[in-house]
Amino acid sequence: MGEIHVAILIGTTREQRKSVYAARLMKEIADTYPEITSELVDPKDFTFEGDGNDPEGKDVRYTEITERADAFLIVTPEYNHSFPGSLKRMLDSELKNYIHKPVAFAGVSSGGWGGVRAIESLVNAVREMGLIATFTDMQFPRVQDLFSEEGKLLDEKYREYPKKLFNELIWMATVLKHGRENVEKIEHK
Repeated sequence: MGEIHVAILIGTTREQRKSVYAARLMKEIADTYPEITSELVDPKDFTFEGDGNDPEGKDVRYTEITERADAFLIVTPEYNHSFPGSLKRMLDSELKNYIHKPVAFAGVSSGGWGGVRAIESLVNAVREMGLIATFTDMQFPRVQDLFSEEGKLLDEKYREYPKKLFNELIWMATVLKHGRENVEKIEHK
């Protein structure tokens, strides 16, 4: 099995975001897998359509990340039963580099549902972009009780919970990478 590179996308640019703690934890866990290399992708570090500079809405640094990624993990807060606009702008800025790559989700909320509605909203959007959604999600409910103000994990069980997500993501990424590299695309004429 070859190495799988996972881009872990932080889903918001808000100043008081607690989901960044969950994203950092997911990166820490990803880095324990010998099959994975990973990078944390913060939308605050990029400029996308609607943010100003590039009229096409592309940031070449983000394009390079999506090109080298074999898989994506989106860690998103739930805002008003959906995901943030900053995440949508980031995702919409690249389309061709998502095709036939898997994506897993980790939802974050201050309430008891752990971002499940944000994940539900994302599934249709990423499908249209060519990403393949995995079936094992991760939830971080009551995020304010799971991490300290400094971002330290307060419940060690949350290091164990993501294992199913990563196992599925690795499998999907391996199969789809093999397909992208070895199986000719079928074009109906």
